Amino acid sequence: MAPVKVRFSLDIVTASFSRLLARFCADRRGNIAIIFALSLLPILSFMGAAVDYSLAVRAQAKLMSALDAAVLVATANTEITRTAAAAQSDAQAMFTAQMSAYGMASTSLTITVTDSVTTRTATGTATASVTTYFMGILGYATMTISASSSAAASLPTYMDFYVLLDNSPSQGLGATTADMTALQNATSDSCAFACHDTYTSSSKKTLQTKSYYSIAKKLGITMRIDVVRDATQSLTDTAASSELVSNQFRMAVYSMGSDCSSVGLTTIAALSSSLSSVKTAVSSVDLMTIPYTNYNNDMCTDFDGILSSMNKAIPTPGDGSSSSPQKWLFFVSDGVADYYYPSTCTQTVIASSGRCQEPLTTTICDTIKARGIKIAVLYTTYLAITSNSWYTTYIAPWRSSIATKMEACATSGYYYEVSSDSSISSALNALFQKAVASAHLTK
Repeated sequence: MAPVKVRFSLDIVTASFSRLLARFCADRRGNIAIIFALSLLPILSFMGAAVDYSLAVRAQAKLMSALDAAVLVATANTEITRTAAAAQSDAQAMFTAQMSAYGMASTSLTITVTDSVTTRTATGTATASVTTYFMGILGYATMTISASSSAAASLPTYMDFYVLLDNSPSQGLGATTADMTALQNATSDSCAFACHDTYTSSSKKTLQTKSYYSIAKKLGITMRIDVVRDATQSLTDTAASSELVSNQFRMAVYSMGSDCSSVGLTTIAALSSSLSSVKTAVSSVDLMTIPYTNYNNDMCTDFDGILSSMNKAIPTPGDGSSSSPQKWLFFVSDGVADYYYPSTCTQTVIASSGRCQEPLTTTICDTIKARGIKIAVLYTTYLAITSNSWYTTYIAPWRSSIATKMEACATSGYYYEVSSDSSISSALNALFQKAVASAHLTK
């Protein structure tokens, strides 16, 4: 069979191609595929960038966590007693350990720890590099992350407390209303004061059986001096339990003298950070003795002289740092002076003897405060003993001014008054806690 021969003319081919091209241009069914193909590269780039960014955010959170832990270490209670340089070194070690635990390494780290008188401040900044997985295609092989953090903590304020206890004969008053009544019922002249007479005025023999003090002791009557002594011992316990660091508080305790024949500032416990030793020494505090009734016209309470000596005993106060403690004077008294002030007496003066009875004068208090020493005053109310003629004649006319003078002696806000049936211990401890709190609020 003869082969079939097909002949194509150029016109036919040209016409066919033109029809096919026209049909292709008119066909829209392949647009989505073409557009997707053209968009695939940027879409994949954005998705990869999102993944890399997510990884970087997670790494930054770990970096921040490590830096937070570091600055918190520097301001922790366990570090407060260490120097700023030592705390800074410990903070850097903590950061390194945390980063290692996360399987990370930083490219830079700066931690600075500084101490002022009252505050320790730790600040830190750090950076790290995160390897990218997708953005490397676009030329970004790594991403840099950074973090910053800071922390602060109050440093312990070092404070010295000088406690002056009024142990003059008036502190032989019954501690409570019941104690006063019991003592009045047990004495021939219904006296509420357990004056500590040691001899009779006539025979000069020991008077342990007739002394009102001895009567009070025999009957188990509590005197104000007993409560003041117990309250001061409780104060040492409060101070010890309130310390943030060892040796933060030191205490010294003084009385106005053991005997009316030698009135003057008397050291019960020298300034010491061993508060337990101070507590033991305070157990010896007792009512001032008098050789006999009306000895030296009963002039046994020399506030001006005692407080002047107290002013000399307290060194210049510091800023509260460990090498320069703040200074506080705690003064516990009923606020009535009874001494030889013939020319300066502001109230009752007996011309024949120069005996002066008056409320506390505040001149020396102002002198002490002017030096930067703070004064806390606990006023044990001088009660109205209306059955006593001396009281009604010489004390009653100005008794109402005693509290005013005692409050004026104190640094503003550090004055308490405690009546006989109130807790002297609670008030004294409250004054202490307020003093300690003030160190963080005012400096």
